[in-house]
Amino acid sequence: MITTSTVVNSVVEKLRAALARGQWRSGDMLPGQRELAEQLGISRPSLREAVIVLETLGLVRSMPGKGVVVLDAQLSDSQSHDSAVAGASLEDVLQLRYTLEPFIVGLVAQSISSKEVGQLRLTLMDMREALDAGDSEAGVSAYIAFHEELFTLTSNPIFQSVVQQTSNALKQSAEVLRNSPEHLAERLEENEAVVRAIRSKNSAQASAEMRRHILREGQRMGIELNIPDDNLSR
Repeated sequence: MITTSTVVNSVVEKLRAALARGQWRSGDMLPGQRELAEQLGISRPSLREAVIVLETLGLVRSMPGKGVVVLDAQLSDSQSHDSAVAGASLEDVLQLRYTLEPFIVGLVAQSISSKEVGQLRLTLMDMREALDAGDSEAGVSAYIAFHEELFTLTSNPIFQSVVQQTSNALKQSAEVLRNSPEHLAERLEENEAVVRAIRSKNSAQASAEMRRHILREGQRMGIELNIPDDNLSR
């Protein structure tokens, strides 16, 4: 059974590929909805949903009464990523992570393969080896790699764009992580709890463990996050 979301995701990928190979360039108008829907063999409502996704990704913009114009994706990406992250505080970084990562790991827990679980565990083994060797630099690199691997496991095309901001923000906080190597064991233990929940396909538990991890990360940095559901930290 092909669901509407499957059709929309497929169309989004086709259009992104067409934009990437230059079928339409910055400033060009996409074909009209009827024509484009016929070319792609889909309904116009499905095409409209796909266009909304592309707008969210910063690739196109709907112009009322005119159609859909192609944007300069490279410029849009670099500007949005660099300017947004450059001025972010550590609290900003943690708020972003707290908003996205628990939900992402909950989704990942529902569909992850045994091979992907194995890769996550290997990265945690890298953290363990760095901890045993007293190599804080390698430990931080493994920590960041672990969270980036979690980001890549979501198939939602909008998340694929948004989590790049999270990844950049996480790297921005790397210097603080390097300055507190004594906390690497705690980070490892908390991330292991996340993976255990993911491996058990316990979505709610995986999300809860990630929330606790990020809240404790904030406490280690001297930041008490002001969040609406802070009972989860208890």
